[in-house]
Amino acid sequence: MTPEDILKHPANVLSQAQREFYFERGYLKVEGVVPQDMLDALRAATDELLEESRGVAKSNARFDLGPDHGARTPRPRRIRAAVDQHPAYWAFASSPLMADIAADVVGPDVKFHSSKLNFKWPGGSEEVKWHQDIPAWPHTNYSPVTIGIYLEDVSAAEGPLAMIPGSHDGELFDHHDASGKWTGYIADEDLKRVPLDTADELDGPAGSVVMLNCRTIHGSRPAVADKARPMMLNVYSSADAFMLFTPPTPTSHTGEIIRGKPARWSHNDPRPCRIPPDWTKTGYVSIYAAQKHEQVAQA
Repeated sequence: MTPEDILKHPANVLSQAQREFYFERGYLKVEGVVPQDMLDALRAATDELLEESRGVAKSNARFDLGPDHGARTPRPRRIRAAVDQHPAYWAFASSPLMADIAADVVGPDVKFHSSKLNFKWPGGSEEVKWHQDIPAWPHTNYSPVTIGIYLEDVSAAEGPLAMIPGSHDGELFDHHDASGKWTGYIADEDLKRVPLDTADELDGPAGSVVMLNCRTIHGSRPAVADKARPMMLNVYSSADAFMLFTPPTPTSHTGEIIRGKPARWSHNDPRPCRIPPDWTKTGYVSIYAAQKHEQVAQA
C-alpha cells in the first residue's frame, strides 16, 4: 500500500497528525503507549534470558555476545529472533496493541517479519554506525517498519536511536565495501551526501515507542551511562510486501499475518535495492558483528 492509501484508513492508536509526521520524516516517537503490565512482562523475560546467558560462552542462535561478556557480568549485545526465545516476547509482538500500531503506518493487513532485543551496556560500548535496514532484507516495497520499545528510561547518555529526517525518501545506499563484502553501514564517502547535522536523537521514558521506516538512515552513539539500555525491536510490513530473500535472522513467525488478511497481489515499488549476501550461506549474527567486521562463528 502507498502512504496515501494507508492514510485513508482510520487511525487505531496513533493520531492522524502522528501518522502524517511518520510518512513525512520517516520515523516517529510516541510516549506512554505501552501499558505497565506489558512492560513488566518484557522486563521479566529479559531478566530470565540475561541469567541464562551467564552460561553461554560463544554467540549462538539465541545470543550475540559482546567482547566483555562473562558469567559474572553477562553482556549479550542482542537476543536474536527474540519472539522465539521467550513466549512473552511473541505475546507482545503479536498483541492487538502492536498490530494496531503497525497498521497505522503499513495498512490494515499486517505481516510480521522479524524480532530482536538489543542492549547497550555501561562503559561506552556498542556504537551503531549510520545505516538503513532494508538493504539487509529487501522486499517488493518499502512499507516495512521497525517498532522499537525502550524497556528502561533512555537519555542521551544511554545512546538513543538517532534518525535523519526525510532520509527515507532519499538515496538508498550501498552497505557493501569496495570489495563487495557486506559491512552493514554507509561508507564515510557516501555519508558526505547525508545531512548528519539534522540528526534527531530520540530519548524517552521506559515504554516509549520508536518507529522507523526501513529506508530511514539511523544509528546511535556509544552509551556512556552507568546502566544498560535494552530495546526490543519488531519489524512489520504491509501484507502486500513480500520478502525477496531469506532474512538474516528469520523467526518461526516470519511472514505470519497478525492482523487482517493475506494479500492477493503484491505491491512492487519501482525503486531498486541492491541484493544482499545469501544469509543462509554466509551466516549472520548481528549488526554489531557486521559493522565490526567480526568473523561469523556461532556455537
